[in-house]
Amino acid sequence: MIVASEFTACSEDEIKALLDGGTLTVYSVARPVTADRPVDRSGVLAAFKFASPAFNSDGASFAANPVPASTVGTPGFARACKADGTVVADFSAGPGPREIKFAEVSCSQGAPVKITTFKFIAEGGWPERPDYYDAHPRPGFAMPLVP
Repeated sequence: MIVASEFTACSEDEIKALLDGGTLTVYSVARPVTADRPVDRSGVLAAFKFASPAFNSDGASFAANPVPASTVGTPGFARACKADGTVVADFSAGPGPREIKFAEVSCSQGAPVKITTFKFIAEGGWPERPDYYDAHPRPGFAMPLVP
């Protein structure tokens, strides 16, 4: 979880309470470096609305789960916002050691997107390499080398 600077002092329970009635938007890859920056290089794959309360003893609670995908792609991260649209945090999403897991690996326009797992990983525990954050790949240029 990468928390927006406005909410860095909040506990995990306080962050969960902030999301009551908010939204969770799932994006493809190239997430911004911080949750304070706008998403400019990723397409919206699906949008969920949190129930009120957003979390209960069983985990995250949504108004609808599954929702139809808005486009084709592979989830890379999800941005959670309060009901008023204020960005709260970014979460890792997709297969592997991620905070949000789906029933399918990728999304197809109009097909159902279902969240199967939603967990919190501590700030700084993002599973991707830092040099991929806010990546702007350009044709003809090599990708960063794996050390």
